[in-house]
Amino acid sequence: MKRLRNRVFVITGVMTVLMSCASDNDNYEPIPSQGILESRIIELYGSKEALIQPLSTDFNLIPNDPNNPITEAKVALGQMLFHETGIAMNPNMDESMQMYSCASCHHAKAGFQSGILQGIGEGGNGFGIKGEGRFKNALYAESDLDVQPIRTPSVLNVAYQDVMLWNGQFGATGTNQGTEANWTIGTPKEVNTLGFEGVETQAIAGLDVHRLLIDEDFIINSAYKNMFDEAFPNVDESQRYSKLNGGLAIAAYERTLLPNQAPFQQWLNGNDNAMNEQETEGALLFFDDAKCFSCHSGPALNGMDFYALGMKDLSGDDVLTVIDDGTKRGRGGFTNNSEDDYKFKTPQLYNLKDVTFFGHGGSFQSIEAIVRYKNNAEVENQEVPSGQISSLFTSLNLTDDDIDAITAFLENALYDSNLQRYVPEELPTGYCFPNADPMSSQDMGCD
Repeated sequence: MKRLRNRVFVITGVMTVLMSCASDNDNYEPIPSQGILESRIIELYGSKEALIQPLSTDFNLIPNDPNNPITEAKVALGQMLFHETGIAMNPNMDESMQMYSCASCHHAKAGFQSGILQGIGEGGNGFGIKGEGRFKNALYAESDLDVQPIRTPSVLNVAYQDVMLWNGQFGATGTNQGTEANWTIGTPKEVNTLGFEGVETQAIAGLDVHRLLIDEDFIINSAYKNMFDEAFPNVDESQRYSKLNGGLAIAAYERTLLPNQAPFQQWLNGNDNAMNEQETEGALLFFDDAKCFSCHSGPALNGMDFYALGMKDLSGDDVLTVIDDGTKRGRGGFTNNSEDDYKFKTPQLYNLKDVTFFGHGGSFQSIEAIVRYKNNAEVENQEVPSGQISSLFTSLNLTDDDIDAITAFLENALYDSNLQRYVPEELPTGYCFPNADPMSSQDMGCD
C-alpha cells in the first residue's frame, strides 16, 4: 500500500475511533481529503499561498524583469501588438502580407499554444474553432513557411520562467548564466546580449523570426503612436517607436497571462467546493505518490530544469519541415554540451484541455496518454541513449483509478475557462485576428 493511502487510512481510522468515543459532540465532522491535501502542500512548500497565482493586475506580485517593469500601459499595448495581424509586413510571399500574428501560434482558444501539431505563422490558412483548422497554404514551399519545428509552448505562466523555449535558449540571466559563448552573433540568440530575461528576449527576437515588423513608420502613422507614448513616457522620442519597445510591451502582456481562475487556484484561495473528490484525489497523488511535484512545482506547476524522458520528436506525414539535429538534441542543441542532449524544459501544466498534442514532439494525443507514459516509464524514442534518460523517469505503479484521478486534476482542476478575458475585442487597425487570411476570417466570422 502506497504511503499516501496509508496516511489516508490512518487518519480515517483515528477519526472513526474519535467519533465512536465522542458521541456527545453531534457537530463533529470528519476531516475531508482536502485537509490532507492542504497538509501535504504545506509540508512541501510551507503554505498554500506558495502556489497561488496573483491577479493579472497585481503587477508588483507578478514576477517582473527588473529591466522591463510591468505597467498598465505596457500591457495594453502588448495585448494589441500580440494579436495584431497588421504588423505581418515582412513575409516571404506577398500572399501572407498582414495575415498572421503572434497569436497565430499562441491563442487563447488553445490555451495560448497552437491548436495543431505544428504551429504555422506565415504560410498558414484557416483557423477552425480552436485553431485546429489551420493548414499549409498550397502556394508555399517548405523553405518559405514559418512553421515550428517543435510543439509550440504555451505562453501561459511565462512569468514563472526565466528562460524560454523547450531548449531554454532565450534569456540572459539565471538559468542561462554561463551560456554566453552560445549566444551566436547573427542568430536570434544574439538578442540575449541585451541582458533581458527569457520572456523579453523571446518577444524581441520573435518579431524577426516570425517576420513581424514594428517600426517607426508603422507606429507613428497609426493609433499605436499614442499607446507607445503612454507605455514608454520616459524613453526619448528618438528611441521610443521601435521594435525593442514593441517586444518589451508584448513581454509585459505575456507576463500577465495567468490562469488564476482555474478550480485549483480557487481552492488554494479558500473555495472548498472548487474541486470534486476525484480531482482532489488526483491532486493528492500529484503532490505525493505520483511524484509529479518533483519536476512540476510553484504557481505555474512548471520547472526550470531540463530532463530527457525519451519522448519522440515531431514526426509523421503531417509534419511540414525536416526536424534538424539541433532541435532533436534539446538543451544540448543550444549549449553544445553533450550532457544536455535530449533534455527539454519542464512545461507548465495549466489549460491543457483545449489541445490534442502533448510532449515536445506532440507524440501524445491526450493528457491521460502522457500520464500513462510517465507511469510506465518505457522510452518511446529509441534515438535517445539510455544513459541520458532522467533518473526520475521510473515506473510509478499507479492503478487505473490513480491515472484517472491525476488526469481529472490536470484536465479539469487546472483549467481556466475564461482565458478570453486576455483577448482584445478589436485591434486599432481593425484587422481580423489572430489570422486575417480569407479562410480564417470566414471561420471566425470576422469581416
